Amino acid sequence: MSAELRDRFFALSAGPASEDEVARYRAEVDATDTEAAAVLDGLSVSWHPTARFKAVRFVDAERIDEAARELFARPSEGAPHLAAVFVDPRELSFRTFENIVPLDRLFTDVPLELTLTGPVELARDAYAARLRLPDADRARIEGLDELDLYVPPLNSGSRGGERYIFHSALLADALTEAVSKALPAAVLDGFSHVNPVFRCNRFEPGDANFHHHRDTPYYDAARGHVSRYTVLLYVTGGSGEPALDLAGGTALTDIEPFTCVIFDQRYEHEGAPYRHGRKVFLRTELVFEQAESEIAHDEGIGALFSKACYLTGESVFAPELARHADAYYNQVAAAHWNGPRTGDAASEPFVHKRFRGVDFVANGYDFWFAKDEGLSLTECAAITLLDYFNCKLGGTAFRDACGSSVIEATGTDWIPGFLAERRGGGGRRTADAVAAFDKSLLFPEPEETESCCPFHAQGRVGATRLGDIVGLNEAAQSFARAHIMPAPLLVLGQDVVLDPEKFVVRGNQIHILGKEPLAPVNFAACWNSSGLPGNYIDVAATVGAAHFLVPPIVFTETDDCYHLQFDFFRNTWMVKHEQSPVPVPRIRDIDEMDFDPDDYDTPVEAGVAYPWMDAVAPALVEGSSGERRAAPWWAEENPRVDELLAHLEDIAEERDDYDDDDDVDDEG
Repeated sequence: MSAELRDRFFALSAGPASEDEVARYRAEVDATDTEAAAVLDGLSVSWHPTARFKAVRFVDAERIDEAARELFARPSEGAPHLAAVFVDPRELSFRTFENIVPLDRLFTDVPLELTLTGPVELARDAYAARLRLPDADRARIEGLDELDLYVPPLNSGSRGGERYIFHSALLADALTEAVSKALPAAVLDGFSHVNPVFRCNRFEPGDANFHHHRDTPYYDAARGHVSRYTVLLYVTGGSGEPALDLAGGTALTDIEPFTCVIFDQRYEHEGAPYRHGRKVFLRTELVFEQAESEIAHDEGIGALFSKACYLTGESVFAPELARHADAYYNQVAAAHWNGPRTGDAASEPFVHKRFRGVDFVANGYDFWFAKDEGLSLTECAAITLLDYFNCKLGGTAFRDACGSSVIEATGTDWIPGFLAERRGGGGRRTADAVAAFDKSLLFPEPEETESCCPFHAQGRVGATRLGDIVGLNEAAQSFARAHIMPAPLLVLGQDVVLDPEKFVVRGNQIHILGKEPLAPVNFAACWNSSGLPGNYIDVAATVGAAHFLVPPIVFTETDDCYHLQFDFFRNTWMVKHEQSPVPVPRIRDIDEMDFDPDDYDTPVEAGVAYPWMDAVAPALVEGSSGERRAAPWWAEENPRVDELLAHLEDIAEERDDYDDDDDVDDEG
């Protein structure tokens, strides 16, 4: 049944189907409920559509565990390395809104000898040129349309057609060389490269226009990069009314295949489908080096961008928010060049949410909470983090754990009274939504040992009193502790708890303390003929440790309300969010095992040797390159666990230094 649902999805997507046929299929999907087959980029994925997993994405098949890989469809004949996965839209956050498909493999066996000829100045800072390229290159670029990786764009309300996003450093490098040789020197001043992230757009006659908009510039503060020019490569030619309109610049009615149009991103522009035939074009941008001293910052731009991203996620199930998100994106794009727009206050959207008895109002930049008995600033900050990153609570997306409604209003003066009414309407919570928790309780002290190992104990004492096993458990505890103790938030099943010490309130800011990447830890074990110590270390619990590298949360408070402001992007540079499951060890005794350790010399023969070690997520023990280390972290040839314990002591000292420093600036 699952395989049929998978195959029918692509059959119905590829060809004409009656409304009745589609309706029957959707009813079957809605009646199907299965568990996730894998987790990619923090998203649970299924190999066929279900009532929960309905959004299709395309990923490199090699990223899927080999045991389940063959279950996933390979719908694109032109890119057989891609597998189709289905995700739960409610799990999406700003990190996963877009599906960027890796397509460098398509260009590894073609010359990619690209030349831009006859550049013509269409208007000020706008140029058109013809792209000359070998037949093999032309066929490969034309084939991008035939891959059929299109999905409806997030801003489908303001544009027609379809598009998909892909990454190709090879194609970008070839275009970088072509641009460097063709455009005027004045345009190329500071030019670095063509952005390797492309958008492949397709319009059919009769589709809606891609309405007037500005492209949001790419900005990377760490590298000193900013985009200034949009690049449109028209794969097909045709005529439109007009096909491209640069407001205040020029309009193109007729476009030849493989025409490249490059224009300043200050231009507002609109595109129409061709009158006859399919319109296919690639969109990317020219990236320039930009000194930080030449960049001005405005908090208003960051606020708009945070709101746009937040409302994009909320619009998946509240479609009325999509137009607001789109408007914010356009305002941000214009503000990057012209500064924030000023004018009379207009109506704007807010989302009222209720999480385990706590009511709050949010717009993606501002978060308001009514003061209630027992509600602390740290609890408000924790809920803000959970909401913006749409963290998972026991496998459930935060968005699913809340009741929510959309409110359009002018100004914010109404919010304290609105929240007070919710609090006074019988909705008082009975327990903390995010409770404080002593994480040391996950790591009980060992019992006093009476022997070294099962062989020498000869059944006289239990496993919890054997020195080798206790030592191994302590090393496993140290590993888990290193990932759990620095985490501001933990997810224990459906419950979420916080560590108050990781939420530091200083002045009008709430600082969330995180951790640095950890080195692997290892230990040596006693080998004996009565089972290995690793046989006895099992998983007591799996804890979701959420680590955040984020700017401080600014807050103000009144007699009845907390108002938090959190700009996660800090004027468009991205922040890091990491959420990893960490197994907490426990010692199991011999009578809990499903084999007799005396019958086996090696864990491989036993078949169930290291239950806790096997439960450790690869992400916690991989090298910085993402490759699995040559030796596991518990192997003798790796550094001893003392290195990790020393690292934990360093973290503690840094925390003490931080608390003692009265001169830490706002950025600290």
